[in-house]
Amino acid sequence: MDKNNYCVIMAGGVGSRFWPLSKNNKPKQFLDILGTGKTLIQLTYERFASICPTENFFVVTNANYKSLVLQQLPNINENQVLLEPIRRNTAPCIAYANYKIQKRNPNASIIVTPADHLILNETKFLGVLSEGIQFVQDGKKLLTLGITPSRPETGYGYIQVSNKAVENYSDVYPVKTFTEKPHLELAKVFQESGEFFWNSGIFVWKLSTIQDAFDKFLPDIKYLFETILDKLDTREEQNFIDQIYPKCENISIDYGILEKSESVFVYCSEFGWSDLGTWGSLYEHTAKDNNLNAIQGENVMLYESKNCLVNVPNNKLVVVQGLKDYIVVETDNSLLICRRRDEQEIRKIVNDVKITKGKKFV
Repeated sequence: MDKNNYCVIMAGGVGSRFWPLSKNNKPKQFLDILGTGKTLIQLTYERFASICPTENFFVVTNANYKSLVLQQLPNINENQVLLEPIRRNTAPCIAYANYKIQKRNPNASIIVTPADHLILNETKFLGVLSEGIQFVQDGKKLLTLGITPSRPETGYGYIQVSNKAVENYSDVYPVKTFTEKPHLELAKVFQESGEFFWNSGIFVWKLSTIQDAFDKFLPDIKYLFETILDKLDTREEQNFIDQIYPKCENISIDYGILEKSESVFVYCSEFGWSDLGTWGSLYEHTAKDNNLNAIQGENVMLYESKNCLVNVPNNKLVVVQGLKDYIVVETDNSLLICRRRDEQEIRKIVNDVKITKGKKFV
């Protein structure tokens, strides 16, 4: 195992599209969404543990989730949990981790990953990462993993690649364009063209390369963190992070750096990836009965129902009759019954619940 390999796990989101299972006090990355006996963040940590030493992990999360991280990842220590006082998207999150790593190893190679993605073919995925780490050692290269689209998905960002692969790397291509979530007709064009890949949000780069990119494209964010370099790894660190974070621009690493840099490449592959962003994406990757119902719950009885996702507590008897293409999710104090095709409305529903019924339900 290479001591220069570091892994940054981004775990600060609230997962509102997985409401009511995912709530502010325990969002989806800390839940056993897949019914495997392990939470998504635990699966993420284990996925990278074979290529990154335990002490080389950093988890960036909201300050409210510190205890959850330490409870679910007992192998890491408090100093490896970086606490954001407020959410500022992925660029400040990555900048914070960069400086923590810089104090330990200026020669680091870094993998950045969300905490809540699904990887079905982990052997192939680790092979892609190993080759990706090798690729970024040579020159100033920023690498993102692109997924061959299996359908015209409107919920993902897309990356268009050049028509010629990089020499000696048959699956790595220079980036031509980034496109945020397209409408359906455009998504169909993207899939049919063969030039567009889903943006997985998993990145690989050298520390020196990403630091240079911050210096060029997001100098204000870099400057803020440089002002507290002598405070990192001291008792004063959190206090100063709390002071500078609200001053950071709320911007993603994609928009802030990757879409502007001419040194971005995509490793194009397919390893059973899903961002598990919605109930629909979970439905796709869950075992189904003869009527294509995906069921989580030990006491669920379905009659004349097809293509439904049902997720309920094991101790609750739930009887569903006559539903087709529905999502049914129950927790301790909430019940959601929603048409699958309308799942993008869940974020709006959560906001309405917060306004009209109070924060206790979200």
